[in-house]
Amino acid sequence: MSIPTEPIGSLPRPHALQLAFTEHAAGRLDDAELARVQGEAVADTLARLEKLGSPVLVDGDQGKPSSLTYPLTGLAGLAANGAVIPFADGHTRQLPVLTGGPFRYQVRAETYLRTARTHTDLPIKQAVVAPSALSLLYPADGIDGYSREAFLGDLADEAEAEIRGCLDAGAHRVVLDFTEGRLSLKLDPSGGLLDDFVALNNKVLGRFTEDERARLGVHTDPGADHDSTHSLDADYAGLLPKLFQLTVGNFYLQLAGEPDRERVLQMITEQLPPGTRVFVGVTDPTDPRVETPEEVRDRVLEAARHIPVDQLGTCDDAGFAPFADDTSTSRDTAFAKIDARLRGSELAAQALGL
Repeated sequence: MSIPTEPIGSLPRPHALQLAFTEHAAGRLDDAELARVQGEAVADTLARLEKLGSPVLVDGDQGKPSSLTYPLTGLAGLAANGAVIPFADGHTRQLPVLTGGPFRYQVRAETYLRTARTHTDLPIKQAVVAPSALSLLYPADGIDGYSREAFLGDLADEAEAEIRGCLDAGAHRVVLDFTEGRLSLKLDPSGGLLDDFVALNNKVLGRFTEDERARLGVHTDPGADHDSTHSLDADYAGLLPKLFQLTVGNFYLQLAGEPDRERVLQMITEQLPPGTRVFVGVTDPTDPRVETPEEVRDRVLEAARHIPVDQLGTCDDAGFAPFADDTSTSRDTAFAKIDARLRGSELAAQALGL
């Protein structure tokens, strides 16, 4: 395909996996049986993407309880009363809060990648949580004997190890999920929190070579959970200049659900670093309607009027189910939207003579 196109990460879990998560949490299903059901969901996800002709695959986060907290699975030293993330439709998600250190990932994303690798030889990208998101685990009043500076040092080491493990396992691309970037502008309109997030992420990214960073990316969106968002009303103008300071070769931006795409595209054109590629969202996971290939084509052509084609790619606006319990979008609808993205991107390439 002449215009690179990639999924973001998460896909709705099959009903059998949803049930298995529930039974496992209640202690009625053992680890081995849960792993078996997860493995079946991964195999089905990869097979369906391959059948659609997707040039790059993802495992759909079938093994993750959420794209945000998966490294914490089984971690001692957590309390439940962490930061609350409110969504536009009124529902919330709450992070845990750290009660002790040292901080260590309990699960690294390379384990999901290695499982996916057993099912296909096609390129697989791996989404990882950005260290900036996990920095929100540290309590405002501190932890006796474990300073915030020590925590951030441990967090940077763990994030580096996870990314490096995914690269070593053969990931086509490793993409940091940076949905908290836009959210930070609602939490702190001054932009100070966003500056801290960018600095922390760049501290980790700076440990990789230029060639390695060409295989790294950052994805940002205003949230996509139960067909709602947490920060669509935060202006992209406050995010993009700082987002593009992140030292990666690829950026994945929500765009299909943006109320003024032309304005955002103009900002991207003015600020996109040379030598990087931007994948623009052409399908909206929070919209239950399945886009037509022609609609996707027109969105790609719209983007191509602003962004040089050799720096342009397409993607979905966000993952379809970043939290495992999100059933707002059916599995069939998600794959139908992906099919529209693939077909529409090809129609646009043909229209551009590529």
